[in-house]
Parts: sequence; C-alpha cells; structure tokens
Amino acid sequence: MSIESCLIEHYPLASLSTFHIGGPARFFIEVLTIEQMIEARHFINKKKIPFLVIGKGSNCLFNDRGFGGLVILNRISFCTVCDEILHVGAGYRFSYLSSQMARQKLSGLEFAAGIPGTVGGAVYMNAGAYGEETSQSLLSVDFIDEKGTLVQEKKKHLTFSYRFSSLQKRDCMIVSATFRLKKSEDAQKRQRLYVRHRLSAQPYKDFSAGCIFRNPSQKKSAGFLIESCGLKGKEIGGAKVSEKHANFIINHKHATARDVMNLALFVQKRVRDQTGYHLEMEIHSIPYQS
Repeated sequence: MSIESCLIEHYPLASLSTFHIGGPARFFIEVLTIEQMIEARHFINKKKIPFLVIGKGSNCLFNDRGFGGLVILNRISFCTVCDEILHVGAGYRFSYLSSQMARQKLSGLEFAAGIPGTVGGAVYMNAGAYGEETSQSLLSVDFIDEKGTLVQEKKKHLTFSYRFSSLQKRDCMIVSATFRLKKSEDAQKRQRLYVRHRLSAQPYKDFSAGCIFRNPSQKKSAGFLIESCGLKGKEIGGAKVSEKHANFIINHKHATARDVMNLALFVQKRVRDQTGYHLEMEIHSIPYQS
C-alpha cells in the first residue's frame, strides 16, 4: 500500500496535541516503520511540501489555522535491550521507557519519569530533568536525511546543550536511538521518586505542553521568576498561567493558539520589566506554512 493511499486530509491537530489546540493538517499520516518513514520522505520531496514529524505533540503549539503540509505521527516503537545497550524506536513513549528500564534495574533514564513525550522528541530537544539530560546516556541516533537515506550518527558527531541538539538545525526525521545504560539496584526507587515529585508539583490533570520557558540559569528557574511577578492564575482568553506551577500555561477554557502566545508574551514582558531576565520559549510554536 502506497503512502499516498494512506494520507488523511484535513486532520484535526488538536487531537494530537497535549494542549488540545490546533486547526487541521492539510495531510496527515501515521508511520509505524522506518521503511514507511523513508517512503514519506520521498513523497515530501516529490510534492515539495512542508512537513512536520510529531510524537506525543507535547512540546508544540499548533497554529489555529492548522498546518499547510504533511504532518507525520511517528509510531515507530520497537524496543530491544542487549546487556546494557538499549535500541529503541523514536515513537516509543519516553516516560514508559523510563519505568520499563528501571524495573529491569537499568539506570540512565529515570529522570524521564512523567515526561509526556517520545524518544525522538527527547533526543531532538535533549529533554532533561533533575540535573540529567537525554544526551548523557545516548550513543547514537538513526534518522532519515533530506534525500531519504537512513543515516546513523554517533553522539560525538552531534552537539547537545540545554534543551538543544544540532538535529534541530538539520532537515531530518529521527527514527531510533541507542543508549548505554548502567546496572543499578536503586533505579526503580529513583524513578518512582521522580514520578511522585512531578505529580505533586506539576499540573498533570490540565491540558498543557509542559514548561513554556527555558530556565535562564541554574540558579533562577523560569517558574520562580514568573511566580515572583505575581502571575500565577493570570488569564488571557482561554489560556491561564497554572496556579500549581508558574512555568506552565494551561488550556483553561477552550484556548486558542493566539491566546497562549499572547499570554506567553505578556509573561515574558512582565518578567523582563520586573526582574531583568529575558525568558526564552521552550515550546515550539508551529507556523501554518503552505
């Protein structure tokens, strides 16, 4: 069955977003294998249309108009472990992987407990928490390049920093990653501790996209600065600064992407005016494109 025959037109992106916000995608497809991702890349090159690859839709804000190209839902979700080497598909749920490895007394991904994304997104963003990052245990990344070729890149040939990987600057589709973990009797204990902390400190019952802003420094968190400016509970339209964690904007009352961006910009300006810190956006605002 060809990729073109599997395309769905005018697919509602709000259903793919943890924000529950977004208009329709011009084209949509769910990809289950690396071979299908290669086919999708060839289709994109042939049609010369913009594309977007997503996992859980947990770190992005879709445009109210939607997306004028092809949205690919990455469901490549195999997982193999040999000794302490883990090879896992980019569509695999990162939080579930954390608990799965911890149960097997393998350490390195405990921090991912409760992170609502996929392995591909975690590698792309160099997701992290509690002083740890995805790149620390990463060995290599497999991706489809702009020509539709499957490439494996070792970590030493990539650049990682706080919420950044050099993959963000490349025209590629991440399909899998390989990690080196370590044996640890305490892995599950740490993983469960992180889960409890996240559930108590973050608004998991609300629709959000995780932290809105990057922390400006190790000593000053974005949440602390926003709260110090008295912005918990601030609303614009249907968007609201969470009263549980100030670095979360939640879809409180049928918010639009415009509501969220207007509130984020308001918060950004207030924090800059009152504290001198400039907060950089952590979530990706996806333009319509066409």
